[in-house]
Amino acid sequence: MTTERWALGGDLSVARIGYGAMKLTGWPKGERPTRDTALAILRRAVELGVNHIDTSHYYSRDGVAANELIREALHPYPDDLVIVTKVGALVEGSDVALPAAEKTGLTPDNLRRGIEANLRSLGLDRLDVVNLRMGDLDRTQTPLAAPLETLLALREEGLIRHLGISNVTAAEFDEARKIAPIACVQNLYNLAQRDDDPLIDACAEAGIAYVPFFPVGGFRPLTAERLDAVAARHGATVPQVALAWLLARSPNTLLIPGTGSLDHLEENVAAGALRLSAQDIAELG
Repeated sequence: MTTERWALGGDLSVARIGYGAMKLTGWPKGERPTRDTALAILRRAVELGVNHIDTSHYYSRDGVAANELIREALHPYPDDLVIVTKVGALVEGSDVALPAAEKTGLTPDNLRRGIEANLRSLGLDRLDVVNLRMGDLDRTQTPLAAPLETLLALREEGLIRHLGISNVTAAEFDEARKIAPIACVQNLYNLAQRDDDPLIDACAEAGIAYVPFFPVGGFRPLTAERLDAVAARHGATVPQVALAWLLARSPNTLLIPGTGSLDHLEENVAAGALRLSAQDIAELG
């Protein structure tokens, strides 16, 4: 486990390797672990020093919900555990591909319902960090200001500690910072998907965490001969090299790799101790 930490929102000290809970439910597709394995993964993650868990009320499939697993496994929560959730364009998985005008998850009523659902299912009175998740289609027409202002009002009610944004453009990042303090940006980024390089640097300059989702490729695992070569030199796996590369990319990157396997959890956390050389990084491009 890496000993490096980041002050999320300026006051929540988290280890740079966290855990993403989506795969515990098999949402939106794919296999999921048994309930006992899911609970064991969450407990083992905390034992290994993970204190940053990413989740959402819409990570739920066939009666298996990530938030309820987290609550059963870890409540009462350790004092230093930071649970980050999200609301927005994905409400129970239904909004992801809808045009902007039909994204019901971004309405004031449904944003409040999302916050209340997360609070209720996690057994919390206040959420540490909430990411506003923007949509995938009609990006130029998807409004950011109105839903972010709704979440800011809920923050002022005491229901949210810090706000983040997810699946956003650089322009939306700039717009968001004019509306509310932003603790983190959660976007797609990995060795093979580097469009956000300027945004990572902008976040670092502003002291804002950048949290890449699909850090090892997601539904399309990373493959490349250069990755194999670096992994072989270190006696590591390709996913471990991909995670180590992200940690080396910038000190504000926080990782939330998800897994439904105890063995893979151990491997992911161990990636924090992997130090890539200048040669490795140059070779990876």
